[in-house]
Amino acid sequence: MKEVPSARRLERLLYVLLIWACLIVGRLVSLQVLQHDELQRQADTQHYKTIPIPSLRGAILDRNGQALAKTLPADSVSINPRKIKDAVVAANILAPLLGLDRDRFVDRLLAAKASNAGFLWVKKKVPAEQVAQLRQLNLDWVEFQPTMLRYYPQSTLASHVVGSLGIVEGSLDDSERGNAGLEMAFDEELAGRPGIARNLTDVHQNSYDSEVLQKPEAGVDLTLTLDAKLQYVAERELDKAVESSHASTGSIVALNPYTGDILAMANYPRFDPNLPPSPDDPPMARSNLAITTPFEPGSVFKVITLAAALETTSLTPDSVVPCGNGTLNLFGRIIHDHDRYAALSMADVLAHSSNIGAIQIGLKVGDKRLYDYVSKFGFGQKTDIEMPGESGGLLRQVKQWTPSSIGSVAMGHEVSATSIQLALAGAAVANGGLMVKPRIVASRRKADGVAVETAIEKPTRILKPETTIQLRQMMEGVVLRGTGKKAAVRGYTIGGKTGSAQIYDLKNHVYTHNYNSSFLGLAPLTNPQVVIVVTLNGTTGGAAGYGGAVAAPVFREVATAAMRMLDVPKDVPEAPAKMLAKAHPMERENFNDLPIAGLGGEPPTLLASAQGPAVRMFGGTKAPDFRGHSVRDVLEQAGAVGVRVEVLGSGMAKGQVPPPGAVLAPGEAVRVQFGR
Repeated sequence: MKEVPSARRLERLLYVLLIWACLIVGRLVSLQVLQHDELQRQADTQHYKTIPIPSLRGAILDRNGQALAKTLPADSVSINPRKIKDAVVAANILAPLLGLDRDRFVDRLLAAKASNAGFLWVKKKVPAEQVAQLRQLNLDWVEFQPTMLRYYPQSTLASHVVGSLGIVEGSLDDSERGNAGLEMAFDEELAGRPGIARNLTDVHQNSYDSEVLQKPEAGVDLTLTLDAKLQYVAERELDKAVESSHASTGSIVALNPYTGDILAMANYPRFDPNLPPSPDDPPMARSNLAITTPFEPGSVFKVITLAAALETTSLTPDSVVPCGNGTLNLFGRIIHDHDRYAALSMADVLAHSSNIGAIQIGLKVGDKRLYDYVSKFGFGQKTDIEMPGESGGLLRQVKQWTPSSIGSVAMGHEVSATSIQLALAGAAVANGGLMVKPRIVASRRKADGVAVETAIEKPTRILKPETTIQLRQMMEGVVLRGTGKKAAVRGYTIGGKTGSAQIYDLKNHVYTHNYNSSFLGLAPLTNPQVVIVVTLNGTTGGAAGYGGAVAAPVFREVATAAMRMLDVPKDVPEAPAKMLAKAHPMERENFNDLPIAGLGGEPPTLLASAQGPAVRMFGGTKAPDFRGHSVRDVLEQAGAVGVRVEVLGSGMAKGQVPPPGAVLAPGEAVRVQFGR
C-alpha cells in the first residue's frame, strides 16, 4: 500500500520535534548543569555587590595615654549620575560644600552620564560637619558610605615618630597604608583585618538589602615610651635654636639610659600628617633625621676616645697630655687647636675640647683599639630601633684608614653618626657601661583589651663601671669649667660634651664655616635618669654657632623639663636668690664653676643650706671639717647637716672660720676659704 504524503509529512514533523526537544534538553543541561556555576556567578555579579567593611585602625598613644593618632568614623560621598538631570546644577550644589573644583567635577559628571554609569565617587572621607550639611539637603541622588578617617590630634607633634598614611598606588578603592614612621613600621598590626559585606541591588544598581559575610577585626593600639609633654618642650626649644643659629636642620633625642626608652625624639623641619605632601614642603620635612641622617659628630666623639684610653692605656684623668702650644704635625698634616695649650690634664682635654690633646690620646690608644671601642659603642651599625629608614652611619675599617685617620677619628671626623647612636653611647656612660637597645613602643593592646608589653632586651657590657665613673666626672668638668657651661641646670649635677664639627664641602673638597653643632648630656650626674643629645646642622656665625653656644642651652631647657616631669630629686643645694645680690662681685665670680644655672647668666648664690624644707638650727651644732674638700663636697656636706657656709675663692678648701669642731651659734655660717 502506498504511503500517503500526509503521513510522511507528519513523520518528518515528529523527527523535527524530537530533534528540537533534544536541543532544548541539551541546552537546559548545559545551562542548569554544565554552565550553572558560571551563570550563577554572572547573576550574582549583576544583583550582588561585595564591598569591604573597613576595620578600625589602632590608636597610637604616648606613655601617659595621650592620643597621637586615632581613627574617627567618617563618610564617603557618592552619587548616581542617572538620577541627575542637570550636571551643572549638581556641581553648583556639591562643589562649594565639599571643597571641589567645580569645572573638573562637571566634566567627571558629564562623562559618567554619557557612559550611563549608575555610580560615581564624589569625595572620600568627608569631615563630619560637611556630611551633616549635605544630609540636610535630602538629595535622593547622593549616597553615603561609612568609612574611617585617620586623625592626628597633635598635628605636627612627634610627626616623624608617628608617621602618616598614604593611598596605595593602583588600588581600586583608594585604600591607605602607612608610609612613614610607626604607621609604616606597624602597618599590618595597626590596620587590623577588614570585613566583607554583600549588598543586594536592583537593575538600577540601587541597594535594597545587605548582609555581613565577615566581621572586621580592629587593629592593635600602640602605647609609646614617648612623653608628649617633653616632646613638646624638645620641639619648641629646637625650633628656637634653629632660628637663632641659622641652622638648616636639627634633632633631639632624650632617652632613659637603663631601658633605652625614647622619651622624646624631635626633628626640624616637621610636617602635619593630617595633610598630604605638598611641593611647598621643605626638602627634609618628612625625614626622621635623628635616625636617618648621620653626620660628623666632632668633639662629642672625644668621650669615646677617652673611654678607650681609660680602658686600654695607663692614662688617667690627671695624666698630663702634651698639646704642642696649639700646633701638631701629624704625618705631614698640620693641625691647629683653637687655643695654644702647652699641656693639659686628660680631664682638661675634655673640658676645654682640645683637638691636639684628643689626637695625642688617640695615638696612645692606637688604630686597632680605637676602632674596636668605637665599634663597641655601636657606631657604624644600626641600633635596630623599630622605625623605618634607619642609617648605621659610617665607620671605615682600619685597613681603609690613612696614617692621619687616627687623629681625625679621635676628634670625631672621618666617622658619621646619628643622634640616636650618640644618645645610646651616652647611655652606656650613664648606666655604668652597658649598651642598651632603644625602645619606642612600650606595649601593644589588642581589640580584646589585652596589653602585651614590649620586652626590654638584655644589655651588653662594653665598659667597666669604674671607667664610666671617671668619664662622668670628666664630663662634669665640661659643664663646670669648660665649653659646656651653658648646659648647667639649676639644682642638678650635669655632665656633658660639646661638639662643633666643620661641614665638609664634597664638591670643592674644603671645610666650610658651617658646623654640625651638638651637645651630649647626662642628668643628674650622680644618678643619671635621662640622656639628651642635641644636634643642629649647618649653623653659622663662627664661635656663635658652636655646640657650646647653641646646642648646650637647648639641653639645659629640655633637661630642666625632664627633671620636673620625671620628678627627679635635686642633688645640688640651692640658696635663696636674694643672697646673690648681697654678695661681693668677686665672691660671685668664684661661683661660676657651680652647676646651678637658669638664672639668665647670673652666677649662683654664696650661701648654701639643706635641700628641701628649711632645716631647724639649734645652738650646740659643731662646725664640720671642710678642709681638703672641693666646693661641691663642702656644699653637699653642709646641706646634709643643715650648716650654712660662705664660700670664698675656688679650688680646694684651705681653711675655715670657725675652725672644725667649734660650736656654732644658731644660724651662724662657716666661712670657707678655697685655693689651688
